[in-house]
Parts: sequence; C-alpha cells; structure tokens
Amino acid sequence: MTASLPELTQKILNGYRLKRGDNLEIFKTGDLDELEKGAGAIQTQYRHNHVDLCSIINGRSGRCPEDCKYCAQSACHRTDIKEYAFLPKEEIYAAAKKNQEAGLNRFAVVTAGRALTGVEFDKAIDAFEMMKKDLSIGLCASMGFLNAEQFRRLKKAGVTSYHHNLETSKRFFPYICTTHTYDDKIREIKLAQSEGLRVCSGGIIGMGETWDDRLDMAISLSELGIHSIPINILMPIPGTALEHQPRISGEDAMRTIAFFRYINPEADIRLAAGRKVLPGNGAVAFRSGASATITGDMLTTSGTTIKGDFAILKSLGLSNDGSIDEEEDVPQQIAN
Repeated sequence: MTASLPELTQKILNGYRLKRGDNLEIFKTGDLDELEKGAGAIQTQYRHNHVDLCSIINGRSGRCPEDCKYCAQSACHRTDIKEYAFLPKEEIYAAAKKNQEAGLNRFAVVTAGRALTGVEFDKAIDAFEMMKKDLSIGLCASMGFLNAEQFRRLKKAGVTSYHHNLETSKRFFPYICTTHTYDDKIREIKLAQSEGLRVCSGGIIGMGETWDDRLDMAISLSELGIHSIPINILMPIPGTALEHQPRISGEDAMRTIAFFRYINPEADIRLAAGRKVLPGNGAVAFRSGASATITGDMLTTSGTTIKGDFAILKSLGLSNDGSIDEEEDVPQQIAN
C-alpha cells in the first residue's frame, strides 16, 4: 500500500530516503497543499530557518559551441546576448565585494562555452586568488567541462563549490542537447567531487519534459549526493530553439520544488531562473521546500533584487546568517 503524504513525510523525518524504484506516483497526484506542508516540515528539520543567498557574474559571455536549446549564449541561436571575453579580475573582485557587503553567502563566476581553458582559465584563477585573499564570501565556479588539474587549481585558489547542471532526465536530455551527453555530465560531477569540491547541480523545468523526467532528475541528484540543487523555470528567450515553449504554471513549479525536497531532504533546494512564475516571487516556496536562491536582477531572474529578498526572508522569519553546513566534508555520491 502506498503511504499517504503525512505518513511519507514522517518517514523522511525519521531518516528514510527515497530511492530509484520506489513508488513516487503520490508526488504527481497528491494534494498540493498537503505536499507543500510536508516539504516545509522536512525543510525546517534539515535546513532550519536558514536560506542560502548567492549571486553570479557572467565572466565570459556568448559564442558557446554547444547546442543547448534553451540557452541564449549558444552560437547555434540568434539572440541579442552581449558577447565578451573573460572579464578583468578587478571587475569580478568589485562585484564579489559588493555582494559580500550586501550580506550574501556566496558568489559564483560562470562562463559560456564548453570549457574555460588556457589564458582565460589562468585569468579566472587570478581572480579567485584575489577574492580569496581579501574577501570572506564563499566562492563558486561554473566553467563547463574541466579536467582534474583544473579542479585542483580552483580549489587551491579558494573555490569551494562547482556548478554543473544535469538539466533534465537521462531520457529527455538528447532532446535538449546533442553536443554533449548526460553521461558526460555525470562524469564531470563525479570528477569535481573526487577533487574535493562540493557540487551544485540541478536543472530546468518547463522544457517539454514529463513529470517522470523531473522525478528521475531528483532521484539522480540524490544518488550523486548533491548539496545544492538549483531549480530553473524555463523563461523562453527569443531566438532560442525553445522560444515558443509554453510557460509552466506556478502550481506545477511549486509541486516540483516540494517533491525535490522530499527526495533530497538535506540539500539546499535553490530557486533560480523564472522565480516570477512562483507565488510572491518565491515567498511561498521558501516555506514549502526551497532553502536557497540566486538573487540579483539578471536576465532570467528579472525583477528579483537583493533588497527584496531580504525583505521576504524577514517577513517569513527566515535568515541567511551563518551557514549550517559549509564546513562539512564534501558529500560523496551514493550510487554509481
């Protein structure tokens, strides 16, 4: 007999972890209010009242050779994205300092392209070393498919977390990208973990995938032991292959966030692109499974500001003060 949502919630609170092969149908059919309530209880037990706030800077923009259908920075698409080479380290440092002074927990440098290499990777290392020397904000990187030596250099330069999204399920991935594979992504995540970096990995919902695809991605992230899971809601960008994709509802997005919390109870479920689809720009989600967010007014998080997010957290009795697990060991993947 399938457990009810209250029964399943209590099992998770008592230490049970959902796994591949478990019956997950209740997440597709269960009452949304009840699902959100349970996700909130799990969030409170494992993430307490802490909400992790991060920001990003686009360190290199455009001209990416990969064909990801959602991405404005792919050279396969015709968008009005600004193109530029790797930014000067002084500009990156200034942005990090500004975000630290604003009270954020971490700062990520992301770059377009299959991988950051050569002179531009050296420039990234210089920028991270400069930030590590003078700043206390957590440092993250998202630079495509790197090798083990590059991960070691990033860690030595002060980076503690590496971002590399799965994007979707293994089944649906070939419909979204053909220039690299889902298995390529799995190998990259495991490589980063093996070099001592925590991994931030999630995906995008609303690209045409099924509920089973979303559930599969949540299980895969659990198997990998991911500590931070960004959930992006597709905001179709003119000029991309998904520009005419219908936008999903706020209710569907809330259901997804809630069951990601059930399946990954100890991870930070991080709101990312498309927050304006959610009730109260994510305010309801912060009590229904989401324990982190990207903040700042960027292309796909338009309308989200640091000041506004602090106001939301205060109104909910939540805080981003300190960190409840930054010093823990890097989580290792549970299954190969």
